[in-house]
Amino acid sequence: MNEYEQRSRYQEVEPVQKTNRFKSVLSTVMAGVVGSAITLAAVNFTDAYQQSHVQSPTGQVEEISNSKIVTTPTSAKNTGSIADIIEASSKSIVGITNIQQQNNPFSRSQGSVEGGSGSGVIFKKSGGSAYIVTNNHVIEGAAKVEVSLYNGEKVEAEVVGADALTDLAVIKIIAEKATDIIDFGDSSVLRPGDQVLAIGNPLGLDLSRTVTQGIVSAVDRSISVPTSAGEWEMNVIQTDAAINPGNSGGALINTEGKVIGINSLKISQNGVEGLGFAIPSKDVLPIVRQLIEKGKVDRPHLGVSLADLAQIPEMYLENLPDDVESGTMVTSVAADSAAAKAGLQEQDVIVAINEEKVENSSDLRRYMYTKLKTGDKAEIKIYRDGKQMTVQVTLTASNPD
Repeated sequence: MNEYEQRSRYQEVEPVQKTNRFKSVLSTVMAGVVGSAITLAAVNFTDAYQQSHVQSPTGQVEEISNSKIVTTPTSAKNTGSIADIIEASSKSIVGITNIQQQNNPFSRSQGSVEGGSGSGVIFKKSGGSAYIVTNNHVIEGAAKVEVSLYNGEKVEAEVVGADALTDLAVIKIIAEKATDIIDFGDSSVLRPGDQVLAIGNPLGLDLSRTVTQGIVSAVDRSISVPTSAGEWEMNVIQTDAAINPGNSGGALINTEGKVIGINSLKISQNGVEGLGFAIPSKDVLPIVRQLIEKGKVDRPHLGVSLADLAQIPEMYLENLPDDVESGTMVTSVAADSAAAKAGLQEQDVIVAINEEKVENSSDLRRYMYTKLKTGDKAEIKIYRDGKQMTVQVTLTASNPD
């Protein structure tokens, strides 16, 4: 497993920047971006993504474009054996290879190299295309994405859209190449103890469509995960079904053979077993819909880079009142951004948004992305030169067209 490059303290991430201070009580978190790792104190979170030699879900209906994805209950009575369920599901599980362009001037071999492999789920066929959901980190940075089908055939895929924060991506292949699709189940009715099955490609395509069995250990876990777009607190299903490198993007299915999660993370440490995590289908479906329709996820944009107070030298905090012990400082303001138009300045310390306390940049991002939308107005409480002020901001689109 290759090591993550440590992220710069003041690296700009739109709309805000996260520093290297994590809130999670878990010690070491590692996301599955190709060739990266983040280290905390004692426990490693690793994605279930296979690293290679490169350095570096009563039926609820979710509309997706002009077609529908039907969700079904997850606690329904089992109507067949596990073998029957797997036989009916496996043909919709694919292997995904991330092929990257090698540009090493000191290497005699140039061109494309395999950057790693993961898994994907064929969930929809429409307009001559078959759509596959996977993790963003499985396809991130790829010059080409190759899909390995149930029959062993390999076909090139096109990236439809990807979102680094939620670690989800949608790719597509020619519809005639996909023999089967699989439905999503409703993860919102999951309970600890429900039986689940994981299907994916651990350790690469040689072990494709490996099946592991377990239970739902917990629902609605909140895991702080570093991504290429900054740190994000991800809502996940915890399971003891074995998930290994290469399972990323694969299906976590219920006893009805429905997808109730996309496998994404695991804890990797000597003596630790049975701690895997999947993105629940209730969170997957809205993101997938946006990716298919727009190729991206629209989020409100502030237009600043931030650094948390714990990371700021004392000399820059001398004017702050003694009772201000948390917050996040503006380190830069983008021209013509929502922040610039509202009058935010460098070295302003943000302590609240809409009366919600902001202890760090992650708090600010989480509130904006879950409570607000483009065009909303927000009141931001700041300290400037030791004096408290309130600034009203009208949020803009994160990716203006």
